[in-house]
Amino acid sequence: MQTVRQYKKPFSQFVKKQPRPFRAIIEDEVSLICEQPDIGEMKVGDLAGIRVHKFRFNRQEYLIAYHLPDNTQAVQILTIDFYQIGTHERFYEDLKHYLRASGWYA
Repeated sequence: MQTVRQYKKPFSQFVKKQPRPFRAIIEDEVSLICEQPDIGEMKVGDLAGIRVHKFRFNRQEYLIAYHLPDNTQAVQILTIDFYQIGTHERFYEDLKHYLRASGWYA
């Protein structure tokens, strides 16, 4: 199955500001998510449908929020939307704010 990565603005802006070693780690984590899309923890409530994958870099934990299409079994090309990356501090509040602004939910 082929995987298409779609990076949303908050994700791209965060990555753009980071040093090269950290960008390489982020790319490795994104590749891991593309290989194993179910690796992230499925969120419930306001963030239902969003998965969050956690990883560590320099003793700091980072989270990547992404979304898979509902029916991943019947598709030949899997599209993964990467919404946000960052530390735990205000991560979920910022994610909810972005999703509301983009029309994800009312």
